[in-house]
Order: sequence, then structure tokens, then C-alpha cells
Amino acid sequence: MENIKELHSLLQQPKNIVILSHRNPDGDAIGSSLGLYWFLKEYHHHIQVIFPSDYPTFVAWMPDANKIMICDTEKEKSFEKILSADIIFCLDFNALDRIDPMEDVMKKTTAKIVMIDHHMFPENFSEFTLSKTDRSSTCELIYEFIDLLHETEKINQKIADCLYAGMITDTGSFKYNVFPSTMRVAGALLEAGANNDFIQEEIFNSLGEKELRLLGHCLYNRMEIHEELETGIIYLTKEDFETFDIQRGDTEGIVNYILKLKNVRVAAFIKEQPTIIKLSMRSKGDFSVQEIATKYFKGGGHKNASGGYFYGNIENCIDRFKRSVKNQLALEK
Repeated sequence: MENIKELHSLLQQPKNIVILSHRNPDGDAIGSSLGLYWFLKEYHHHIQVIFPSDYPTFVAWMPDANKIMICDTEKEKSFEKILSADIIFCLDFNALDRIDPMEDVMKKTTAKIVMIDHHMFPENFSEFTLSKTDRSSTCELIYEFIDLLHETEKINQKIADCLYAGMITDTGSFKYNVFPSTMRVAGALLEAGANNDFIQEEIFNSLGEKELRLLGHCLYNRMEIHEELETGIIYLTKEDFETFDIQRGDTEGIVNYILKLKNVRVAAFIKEQPTIIKLSMRSKGDFSVQEIATKYFKGGGHKNASGGYFYGNIENCIDRFKRSVKNQLALEK
């Protein structure tokens, strides 16, 4: 990060600080936001974390998660906080359309803007930027940010728990998108007090009966395997959402089950929602789902983990995804 000394100087006196992350926040979004929140509290700043939409229940255990402001339900207060901020941290996103409906008000702010993110192709909207794609997660970059400030001794158990949890969720317990730096940071967080057993239990072993039955339905009734494409697809219809009363976070991680199949390199989880169809894509090895997300589904992400969306019916969406994989495989030859 350039001009880190200038930012460090700004943080020495209490400021009004807002921390933002993207719509439909995942474990990395909330972990990085709350990890930074607890770190900045060491400087006695006035801090508000704001998300465009609510977060999943499997991360609700994080300290002060209940104090996060949700723009969808507190729009005016969210806008007021942004406009009165001295510094705004933008975490786990690098394009302002990821924080709709706060995009327009962000263009009016006079605050200093800090972007910390690990996705490709960042937009140029921040004065201070820490953007690296060769990092597992934004949580890993928050640790790196604290290290750049020479303040790692301030990392307590609350900070360590939040950052470690985000790293776990974005790597699937260190199964993918892992770099040497990832394991070094994870070790440092454990040394700082992160409780691995507790965090693993809260994230991966806290399903309700509904979620487990939904997983069974996905694997038995909604999974397609296309051997010629080395591809697996799980889809959910609008009717499935009603039948299982699916809420935010209930489908987290389901896409990863497809990649457990030895001969599957590409996986997609396709969800038909009232006005839009959303896709979560994963891959093994050198196959880039990021290119598929960008070219065919107005999305993006990482080489092995990306997302996108589609307008139309779910059958056409599935067909488009299969054709996109076929085209991508042809480019490999």
C-alpha cells in the first residue's frame, strides 16, 4: 500500500470511520469488517460497519455482529453515517456497484477512502489501496494491513477470531485459494488466540435440520453431472425456495460438494430467485470460472471461485452455463 505512513498518521487521532462490505456478505466480508472494527477500536475511533444486505446466521457469533447496520432496513441512517465519515474502509469489494444502494452516496462523500480487497480488476475510487489477488481472502489482507502499520501486537482474540473465520470460509478450511502467506497468517492468528475448534464448530457444524434436508434435496434431486464437460450443476427453483423456506446463508458451501467428485473439474450452483438467477461457480486446477463469470454472466471473482447472474428462465441459464464450459474447454485445446 502506497502512502501507508499518511494513513497511519490519520488513524492516530479519533475519527468517524465507516466500514463497508458488499451485498450478500459472506464470511470473509463480515470477518474482515469486524476484525478491522475491533482493531480500530484500539485507537478509540467512532466506528460503524454497514452492509447493503443482511449477513448469514452462521457468522452471527462474531463479537458485535449485532451492531452492524443493514442499509436495506436503515437506509437513511446508513447514508448519514457515510456522509459524516472522515474515513471509509471498503472491504472485500473493488467496484462501487457491489454496495448498491450506497453507490451514489459514496460518490458524494468527502471522506478519505481506503480499499482493501483481493479480487481482480479494481476500480479507481480510493485514495489508499491494498489490492492483491494472490491472497486467500480480504481477512488475510487485513492482517497484512495491520502488519504494515507495525501494530500486530494489538491483535487480540476478538480480532484473531474474526480474521481466522473469514480465511476459513474463503478457503473452505484451507482446501483452495491457499498461498504460502495464507498459512503464515493463519499461524499468526492462532498464536494471537484464534480458537480454531470453536470457529470450525460454529461455521461448519451448526446446521439446523432444515439445512441438512435441503442439502439432501440438492444432492439427490437437483444435481446434474455432465461427464463430457467434466462438470456438475446443482440448481434450485423458486418453488424449492418456498418449500424449504430458504433464507440467507442456508445454501452456503453447497457448490463445493460437487467438486468432491473425482472426475468433475467445474461446478455451478444456480439459484432461481424472484427477479434474477444467481450462479456460484467453482473449479479445480487451471480451469478459470472467473472467465466464464465475466464473459457470460456479468460477474467475476477468482480463477477457481466466481459468481454471476442471469435474467431469464432457469433452463436457459443452465444451458448457457454448459455452453460456456464447452467453449472454455475448447480454448484449452
